[in-house]
This record gives sequence, structure tokens and C-alpha cells, in this order.
Amino acid sequence: MDRIRIASMQYFIRPIREFGQFADQVSALVDTARDYKCGMAVFPEYFTLQLLTLGDTRRKIDEQVRVLASYVPRYIELMTGLAQKHGLYIAGGTIPVIDDGRDEVYNEAFLFAPSGKWDVQGKIHMTRFEREEWFVSPRSRLKVFETTFGRVAIIVCYDVEFPELARVAARAGARILIVPSCTDDRQGFLRVRYCAQARTIENQVYAVHSPTVGSIPMVPAVSLNYGQASILTPSDFPFARDGIMAEGIPNQEMMVIGELNLSTINENRETGTVLPLRDSQNTAEVAKGLEEVIL
Repeated sequence: MDRIRIASMQYFIRPIREFGQFADQVSALVDTARDYKCGMAVFPEYFTLQLLTLGDTRRKIDEQVRVLASYVPRYIELMTGLAQKHGLYIAGGTIPVIDDGRDEVYNEAFLFAPSGKWDVQGKIHMTRFEREEWFVSPRSRLKVFETTFGRVAIIVCYDVEFPELARVAARAGARILIVPSCTDDRQGFLRVRYCAQARTIENQVYAVHSPTVGSIPMVPAVSLNYGQASILTPSDFPFARDGIMAEGIPNQEMMVIGELNLSTINENRETGTVLPLRDSQNTAEVAKGLEEVIL
């Protein structure tokens, strides 16, 4: 498959009174993505924090993340059912998962296939908030997912600020980077956005950025959200003029949709104006020969 249409959610976090309201909001968005003939729907990091409004929001922050993890079975059931019903892939944002054997919490990004199968990419680099207040632990393995339209990697929020991850994924054949994020202010959002754009140029890939918007003042982790969904491209003649295929209006509830031509990525990696992915092969050797000069 040379082309895939993808919907990136600019997901509005709002208080809810029952799990069914969360399911309805998610289902409606996936329904809309399917109506527009999308083959993948992408949700943000920690958009599942909306579920915390179902319980006691006065709990300590590190206890809240464990409460959220209790919804994992219902979340998986919901997303698996939607992927099968509509015959599309769902990059299901992230939700905290507890490793019972080690009693540690991880921030896991799920990818659901139309077949009913699913797998996860754990977040590798923790923000200070995750590490110091939520006590979320990092994962240490990057995965590349084989889909019917080629290889995809999920680079979760802060992870996109580490170029090595995207480079490894691109060299392993990934042509699309899924970037779910959850940022409270404009500076944080722009760190993720600018780095996602840089990764598209460095690795000649598409990046699909899906953030949270809205606010839930009673839940400290999402008391504020700043976001703007986008589908980003390399900066070269075959692509969008500014390297932006589609983008939303900041901080509004919406989705953006774009059709990604994967053959164009393949051709650009061979005949582009510049070839940063190929030309990066000698970077490690150059680094080994680093010289220190005292003037």
C-alpha cells in the first residue's frame, strides 16, 4: 500500500461522570476518521487522564496514576473493538500500566490493528513531572511496528527530543513516526512540535503529532493543556511547502487529516535535494574522531 490517510486527534480533555462518556467521545472520533476513509486514527499521550474525573481527584498524584492503570482492561477492550469494527489501525495514545512483578508504573503507547492484535511502545525518557511526582519508570526498548502500509514507530512526547530514537527507527525502515504528546504550556508544546519537524527532515519520514487540549483543573496532571495537532513532512519539493501537510487551530477540539504517500518518501530517500538519512551513515565515525582544540 503506497498511500495511507491518517487522522490526528486534537483531543479535548473534559470531566466525565462515567466510563461510557469516555467511550462515546473516543468512538465518535474513530467513527469520523473512518467516515473520511482514514486507515489510522492517532490519539494523544495521557488523554486517558480524563478517566481520573470518575473518582476521588483529591488523591495524591502518585496514587492517581495507579488508579488510572486500573482502567487498562476496559481501555484495551474499547480500542480493540473499534479497530476491528472499522477496519483501521488505532494509535491509542498512552495509559499508565503497572508491572505487577516489579510493582513499577510505565507510560505505555498502544497500537491496535484491525485484526484485533495489539502491542505497546513504552515511553523511554521521563519528564521531570513523571519521574519526580508520579514515579513513572522508563522503558528501554524501541520497537518498529509492521503494518499493511509499512513500518511505523511511536515516539512518545519527550522521546522525540532525542534524535537517536527516530534515526534508529528510520534506519529500521520506519517511514512514519507517531508522536502522541501531552503538554501544559506553549513552550512545552513547541519543544515537541519543533523536534518532530526536525526528525522529519533528518530522517525523511512523516510525523503525525497528536496532542491534548482543554483542561481539568481538579486533576493536576492535566490542569492545563496546550496543543495543535499536525501532520509533518520533510522539507523538499515533493512535499508540503512549509513541511506541514495539515495542522489544527491551537487549543480547539478537532482532528486533522492527511494522505501520506509512502512512495514519495522512498523516492526522496534516493533522489532528494539532500539525503540526510543516507548521509548520516558516517556520523558515528566522525564522532569517534572528535578532536578537542584549546585556543
